[in-house]
Amino acid sequence: LTGLLGMPPELIFRKVHGKSEFPDGLPYLGDVISHLCHYCELDVDGQKLLVSMTKPPSHLEASHPVSVGQTRAWQQEFKDGFYGDQDYPGNYVVNVQIHGDAAIMGQGVSQETILMSHLPHFNIGGAIHLIVNNQLGFTTPWHCSRGTRYCSDIAKVISAPILHVNGDCPEDIVKATKIAVEYQRRFRKSVFIDLNCYRKWGHNEMDDPTYTNPLLYKVIREKSTVPDLYAEHLKANGLITSEEIKKLEADYNSALSQRLLNIENLKPTESEWPYEAWKNYKSHETSVTEWDTGVNVELLKEIGINSVKFPSHFNIHANLKKAHINARIDRLNKDTAIDWSTAETLAIGSLLYEGFNARISGQDVGRGTFSHRHFMIIDQNSNDVYVPLNHLSPLQIGKLEVANSLLSEEAVLGFEYGFSTVSPFNLVIWEAQFGDFFNGAQIQIDTYISSGEAKWGLPSGIVMLLPHGYDGAGPEHSSARLERFLQLTDSDETKPDSDMVNMSVVNPTTPAQYFHLLRRQMVRNFRKPLVVIAPKILLRLPDAVSSLNDMQIGTSFQPVIGDNIEDYANINRIIFVTGKHYYALRNHRDEIDARDTAIIRLEELSPFPVHQLRTEILKYKNVKDFIWSQEEPRNMGAWTYCKPRFENLVGCKPRYFGRNPSGPPAVGIGEI
Repeated sequence: LTGLLGMPPELIFRKVHGKSEFPDGLPYLGDVISHLCHYCELDVDGQKLLVSMTKPPSHLEASHPVSVGQTRAWQQEFKDGFYGDQDYPGNYVVNVQIHGDAAIMGQGVSQETILMSHLPHFNIGGAIHLIVNNQLGFTTPWHCSRGTRYCSDIAKVISAPILHVNGDCPEDIVKATKIAVEYQRRFRKSVFIDLNCYRKWGHNEMDDPTYTNPLLYKVIREKSTVPDLYAEHLKANGLITSEEIKKLEADYNSALSQRLLNIENLKPTESEWPYEAWKNYKSHETSVTEWDTGVNVELLKEIGINSVKFPSHFNIHANLKKAHINARIDRLNKDTAIDWSTAETLAIGSLLYEGFNARISGQDVGRGTFSHRHFMIIDQNSNDVYVPLNHLSPLQIGKLEVANSLLSEEAVLGFEYGFSTVSPFNLVIWEAQFGDFFNGAQIQIDTYISSGEAKWGLPSGIVMLLPHGYDGAGPEHSSARLERFLQLTDSDETKPDSDMVNMSVVNPTTPAQYFHLLRRQMVRNFRKPLVVIAPKILLRLPDAVSSLNDMQIGTSFQPVIGDNIEDYANINRIIFVTGKHYYALRNHRDEIDARDTAIIRLEELSPFPVHQLRTEILKYKNVKDFIWSQEEPRNMGAWTYCKPRFENLVGCKPRYFGRNPSGPPAVGIGEI
């Protein structure tokens, strides 16, 4: 940090003394000293070189896909490679990875990311990988931490060249590095350097490595250090004298001592995050804001019809033409029954029309797990791909990137999170095949998405789509674990929330609500992660439709949707619900003609909509019975999150109606 990248030593000394790495007045919580990063501008032979470090959590290798995603996003910013007119990426932006020997072999996300790096929409033109091979993983010797001879053998899965170099020889390291750089620049493929070295001390300041590796550390303690070895080499070649070496050491120690005395005078400046593009975006709004996210209806119709246009020579699947293309045109012309996929298309298409970029990634996202989206149209004879949303207008600036991913959660979500942190002008969406599968990426959610801004001041507007709903699909195809995301929010159960809440968690029940949520991500002047408990059955439910008028100028997302009641005085019971369970409750109420019951939908759970709920409840003067109903088991879903907020903030005590507590989220036996 201080040597190669020029980070002021005072910033490190401040952190050692327990001081903040942020300017005064910012609400960030910070991170440990070993996670400090730096952003700098170097002068290399008169050329400006910007160096940015990816923020690392303590989970080893979790930053690997994040940095690759950031690299790809920067390539988009610079019109590099596929985003410009070059055949290969990496002309202006290069990714450099530093790994530990035990981590790169032990953490599965490394394999996922290395394999992903050769795929369309994830390719960055190769990376330069440096493995710091100290032959230990904390206390574990190399022969217990991998089943291969070299810690770099993982590179063989992509046939990448590997350079093994002795860490005691700085000049050999320089030679190996030059070869690696030249290879990456010429072939735009990844290359690995295995730096054979050792760890002088223990894993941390308190660790005594001789407990578990006495023979290894007997050898290490008898070795001269790399600086001493190189100094002797220079002296032997007549390039430096002992007196000059002593003076260099004394001068450097003196300079550090002076810097240590200066820690009170050097104050941290605004973090390099956000970058220049983020300067007009706020990160700590203290109120709850509402944004007009509506669009001119005629423009929406034009976008919708263009979203299913294709070249005349294309051979379209007959069923797709009937059930998707013709059906969408009919819906738009009649302005009736706008479904989820159409609303999603209108939201993204309108953002592209306004100059934003969009990227949707995940398994099968081009078609959609439930064959509802069809952002990509495939020629049935040639297999050619056509994305209509990239041809809305000859003057179109914004583009949609559809990234069907490999069968990975952690690496892909990490990549998309990294992509989302570079520019506020990119709508970045990751969709789980089923919401249940997000937990394959739990590390990225815990260490980056839910906490990255609080730790590092690093904003992200990533959208997670998690298909959820109890429809008989069993324990692993039913639940997006809504309760876990609510627990990860910093929503307060003792006072009303503001836009400062670390991420939004929503469970929309109409296509128009989903439309407004996607547009709100880009229209408002700050960025927060958005977790969407997304539909499955509702994608085609005839009742779950909207009108274009619900998306016109002057409309916006509604955190709470009240009931359509003619006489509020007749109501003595209110049922609160979130998500698709609303339709089951409404249909049952109609079947039994329960005219004394109103149903209120919570469309947004974080930030918790205290004001909207109070306003809605005030309409019902005679209500004495409040109920919370959900389809998830009692120990899951939103119940335990909502209960104290209803009692402490809204002023009512709802009773619980739903399934009993359960270990698995759903049953696998259909017969009762």
